[in-house]
Amino acid sequence: MPQKTAFIYHPDYLNHDTGPGHPERPDRLRASLAALQQSDVWEQLHHIDPTPATVDQIAYAHNSGYSEHIRQSCEAEIPMAYDTPVGHESYDIALLSTGGVLCAAEAVATDQVKNAFAMVRPPGHHATLGQSMGFCLFNNIAVTARYLQREHGVGKVAIVDWDVHHGNGTQDIFYEDETVFFFSIHQSPLYPGTGSKYEQGSGNAKGTTLNVPMSPGSGDDEYRTVFEDVLRSALQDFSPEFILISAGFDAHYLDPLSNTNITAEGFAMLTDLVLAIAEDTASGNVVSALEGGYSLEGISESVVAHVERLNVNK
Repeated sequence: MPQKTAFIYHPDYLNHDTGPGHPERPDRLRASLAALQQSDVWEQLHHIDPTPATVDQIAYAHNSGYSEHIRQSCEAEIPMAYDTPVGHESYDIALLSTGGVLCAAEAVATDQVKNAFAMVRPPGHHATLGQSMGFCLFNNIAVTARYLQREHGVGKVAIVDWDVHHGNGTQDIFYEDETVFFFSIHQSPLYPGTGSKYEQGSGNAKGTTLNVPMSPGSGDDEYRTVFEDVLRSALQDFSPEFILISAGFDAHYLDPLSNTNITAEGFAMLTDLVLAIAEDTASGNVVSALEGGYSLEGISESVVAHVERLNVNK
């Protein structure tokens, strides 16, 4: 039985240039990496160098031609949206970001490791079938869910998105898909304005989207209640074979883009709860991928807390 936690990272992630003053900046990863390297968990991790996702793999979760649109826009350095600037290298780095999460999933799916954390950028959960927005180019977690199904024969996948912003792109991609359960807990009201409790999926997938909007000021205790009383039973009913975490750390009380009050210890608690659910429903198969988190202190201490719990719970 594999007993390692994989850690996926590449220094090229720092080369995605969002410009001065942008919240989604390379220092997020620099601070988190430094904190991990100074922690006791660093030497215990199984380190994996990522390889880029292919254009065909990107098409698992995006419209035909979407990848080429991103490539051309990055080459010309044309922003994807008002909040989503790109540089000349951003296309290749975005492929490497998605590829990092795919490498994490492969390591878990092939029993090389017990679980994995991919510390990647740019993030992904706002990217829809055909639109880049919210700092996101490719939807890393959505491509990974499809990758597991198409290349590793996984049936049902659950996505747990605890980024403080609603994962509208992931919801959009799987809204009519009964094989992927999407859960998002997020501050409301807040960007992008989606994610009401009434958005539950459609057709045969009705009930496989679960949104829990949280009021500003919500903290560890309120989040714990949702995970224990709402998420646990929902995932037990769905019985996924794999759980993916969209691990944004912007619900941290220091984060400049939110008004929630989660602590690093709170993220450790959420990690424990998801891992416990995964043991019950998904043979412990968990892959976590970095999304948001814009306070350098908040993200770095939360990443360490998250990875420590992944590593302990094996």
